[in-house]
Amino acid sequence: MSLRLTPAPFRHISAAQSPTSKLNKSSSFLKFSVRNCSSDTSHKLVMKVKEKLEKDYYSLPTGKNGRDDEQLILWFLKDRRFSVEDAISKLTKAIKWRQEFGVSEISEESIKRVAATGKSYLHDSLDVNGRPVLIVDPSKHIPEMFDRSEDERLCVFLLEKALSRLPEGKEEILGIFDLRGFSLKNSDLNFLTFLFDVLYYYYPRRVGQILFVDAPFVFQPIWQLAKPLVKSYASLVRFCSADDVRKEYFTESTLPASFRH
Repeated sequence: MSLRLTPAPFRHISAAQSPTSKLNKSSSFLKFSVRNCSSDTSHKLVMKVKEKLEKDYYSLPTGKNGRDDEQLILWFLKDRRFSVEDAISKLTKAIKWRQEFGVSEISEESIKRVAATGKSYLHDSLDVNGRPVLIVDPSKHIPEMFDRSEDERLCVFLLEKALSRLPEGKEEILGIFDLRGFSLKNSDLNFLTFLFDVLYYYYPRRVGQILFVDAPFVFQPIWQLAKPLVKSYASLVRFCSADDVRKEYFTESTLPASFRH
């Protein structure tokens, strides 16, 4: 099984859209919050974006995750440091992508075949910081086993499900890649690029941290290839051990079953 070194172009994403020079800053950029803009000012900016979207992008859908969703608008304003034009540019692309990808049409039934592999799932409990936890087991991922679109739809379905479980006052989720048992046959640079592109363009700042657990030596060159492609999310990655996960991220009662041994 050869390693896929050249990522295929992502259908709905243009790499040219990424302001890389602005992203490779300190983690404080990633932790920027609404506190940097007063409540009154942020509300006025939300209304300004909303009005411009209604005027210039009236054909976009409304409702939850639509052009008049004020929470969504605020989130993209925060991501773009409260630049109205930048927020509109990124938000309209995200809304159009949701339509084209059919995000609202993905059901549990439609992804149950690929989900049955157990290679990715939403943990039942929150971590010690109150974050929903997405767990990925790459050792169960064989790229040729399923059509790539099925893996992509499972990815988006789980992201949506995790965000729907955010407790009040929480904004981020935790991602855990359990790399125990990983080998070259599981490598899929194309999908890894898809995942980080989706997080950057369409779910910005929704992931607080990504854990690469017990990464084997064979994973290191793959990460070196992927790192330049995953933009600012590379700074959120922590290489750690399974013991670190047990001690630092969960209690005895909330520890995922796969980390109990």
